Amino acid sequence: MMFESLSAFMHMGGHGAFVWSAYGIALIVFGYNVVAPIRHRTSMLREVRQRLDREAQ
Repeated sequence: MMFESLSAFMHMGGHGAFVWSAYGIALIVFGYNVVAPIRHRTSMLREVRQRLDREAQ
């Protein structure tokens, strides 16, 4: 391991805040890219189901 302790790993020679914030932002973007299509699909299916129910009546 290149760092002598976990603290040094987290600090990364003074660049830790930038590195970890970049990882955090990337994780948020990846999470959004997973959740958004699922939510959109659910809302579209609900809308189609409501439309079909109205047409059936």
